[in-house]
Amino acid sequence: MAIGADEKYVLFTTYRRDGRPVSTPVWWVELGDGSFGFWTSSVSGKAKRLAHTGRVTVQPCNGRGVVKPGSTSVEATARVVSGAELETIQRQVVAKYGVWTKLAKFMAQLGGKLKRKPFPYGDRGVIVTF
Repeated sequence: MAIGADEKYVLFTTYRRDGRPVSTPVWWVELGDGSFGFWTSSVSGKAKRLAHTGRVTVQPCNGRGVVKPGSTSVEATARVVSGAELETIQRQVVAKYGVWTKLAKFMAQLGGKLKRKPFPYGDRGVIVTF
């Protein structure tokens, strides 16, 4: 696998129904057995696109989605989860990213209020398997 556990961000690419890719940098945690996870919103584009296809690619990147030089994109499959699987992902993300998780949640909720479009934050998990 071309992605190490120490990577802070990965560029997570899902595909629209017409095949066009949509890429987003995400925080991620290793779950073992060749899989990793992250959280997202149930109303996010990622969750909606994963409802029709589990085909994804991932690649190490920075927080702005600029891929790391010399890295390669890896094909994988992904699925949206909740319940115990989501709780495991949430615990591990908070352990890895600490106070930044609280700041990110605050900023997302503030943005939702300012736009008058509140949305659930981190209410779904995504498990990616290589």
